[in-house]
Amino acid sequence: MHSIAVQVEGCMTVSTTRKTRDPYIIMKARDLIKLLSRSVPAPQAIKILNDEMQCDIIKIGSLVRNKFVHICNLQWPTPTWLQQERFVKRRQHLVGPNSSTLKALEILTGCYILVQGNTVAAMGSFKGLKQVRRVVEDCIQNKMHPVYHIKTLMMKRELASDPALENENWDRKNVKQKKVKSKEKKPYTPFPPPQPPSKVDLQLESGEYFLSDQKKFAKKWQQKLEKQAEKTAENKRKREAAFVPPMEPMVQDPSKSADDKNDVAAMAMSLKKKAKEFGKQKSLENVNPETYIAASGEAPSKKKRKHSKSLIQ
Repeated sequence: MHSIAVQVEGCMTVSTTRKTRDPYIIMKARDLIKLLSRSVPAPQAIKILNDEMQCDIIKIGSLVRNKFVHICNLQWPTPTWLQQERFVKRRQHLVGPNSSTLKALEILTGCYILVQGNTVAAMGSFKGLKQVRRVVEDCIQNKMHPVYHIKTLMMKRELASDPALENENWDRKNVKQKKVKSKEKKPYTPFPPPQPPSKVDLQLESGEYFLSDQKKFAKKWQQKLEKQAEKTAENKRKREAAFVPPMEPMVQDPSKSADDKNDVAAMAMSLKKKAKEFGKQKSLENVNPETYIAASGEAPSKKKRKHSKSLIQ
C-alpha cells in the first residue's frame, strides 16, 4: 500500500522503494515501530500511517526528582526502593482507579493514551498531544493532580461550545490550584548547634551559686516585693485612668463668631459716643460763669433798645 521496505537483522530497518509516493511515510513507519515496541496494539498502531494522526512518546522515568534524606543532620541520597515507590504512586494517579482518569483524558483530548513502564505513548492530533504531555508531566512531577486538568478541559469544552464566549478570555474561569508556600531551607552546618547553658551555669555567671540559703531567700523575697510594687502601681494607674475625662474637641460656631463681630462693632460705637459726650462736658466745665452771666445780661438790653427804637419810629 505505502511501498515501504523492511529489514530485520537484530534490529528493524525501514526504507523507501521506487514505488514510494509519499517521502514522509518513512517517518510514519519509524513511529509505527516505536508504538509496537511499547506494547501498543497493532490495529491501533497502524492508524499512525494516516495523515491526520501523530504520536508522542513521553519518558516519565527521569521526571521524579532524587531528593535527599536527612539523617543525623547529614544528607543521604534517597534509597532506590523509596524512589521507585514514589514513581509508581504518581503513575497510578495518572491511570486512576479502573483506568477512569485515563479514559476521561482520552475522551477530552481525543487521543489514545497507553501507560507502559517508564513511558507514556499517545496518538492523536497536535493539539491533543500537547495537552496530554502537559497533564503527564505535571502529574509525575507532583505539580498538579490530573483531576484538576480534567476539570479545566471540561470547562474549556463547555465554553468553546457557547458562541458568545468563544472569543473571550477564559483564564479567570479556569480551575487554579492553590500554591503551597515552600519552607525556606536553613543553611546546612555539619557541626551540631551549641548546647544551651544550664541553670547551674547561669548561677555561676551571676555569682548566685556561691550565696548562702538565707541570702538567696532574701534576694528572691526582694525581687518578689519589687514585682508586687510594680504591679500595684500599674493597677492603680489603670483605675485612675478610668476617671480622667476625655478631651473635648474645640468646635467654633459660625453664627457665634458673627454675633461676636456685631458686639465688637456696637461696643466701638458706644465708646465713640461716650467720648463725644465726655468732650462736651469738659468744654462746659472750662467756661467761666461770670463771663457767661455778664454776656447773658448785656444781650437782652441791646435787644430792648432796638425794639424801643423801632417803636418810636
